[in-house]
Amino acid sequence: MEVNHMQASFDARSVNEGLARMLVAAFMADMNPTLEQLADVKTAVSEAVTNAIIHGYSDESRQVRIACDRQGGELMVTVEDDGIGIADIEQARQPFYTSKPQLERSGMGFAFMEAFTDRLEVESCPGKGTRVVLWKYIAEDCEE
Repeated sequence: MEVNHMQASFDARSVNEGLARMLVAAFMADMNPTLEQLADVKTAVSEAVTNAIIHGYSDESRQVRIACDRQGGELMVTVEDDGIGIADIEQARQPFYTSKPQLERSGMGFAFMEAFTDRLEVESCPGKGTRVVLWKYIAEDCEE
């Protein structure tokens, strides 16, 4: 079973959200995902990175870390920040909840992440940051 790992960090700036999407897309290319699977992962990664930038940091130039791990047909993407953290993860995962209504956020970030991945885990500690782990299962070709 093929195993592969990649990690990167970048400034917590909105312009780098596209960079994160492309890094993950390039990493998973050899898994031969369908266009739908590729779009799903890119959407989920976009939401996770945007959350880290907008909700994790308050106009600070800090870092967002992303890591990708592949084992066979399983893709795991981890997005982490060292920002303000989430006090109530269950509340934050509710559709339409946003901690920054003044920015006219939809509050659908975690709902989209869940909808476009096969599994989602969120760990957070107020004052220390947040870690979001996304899993997507890409079917491997069966050899007969």
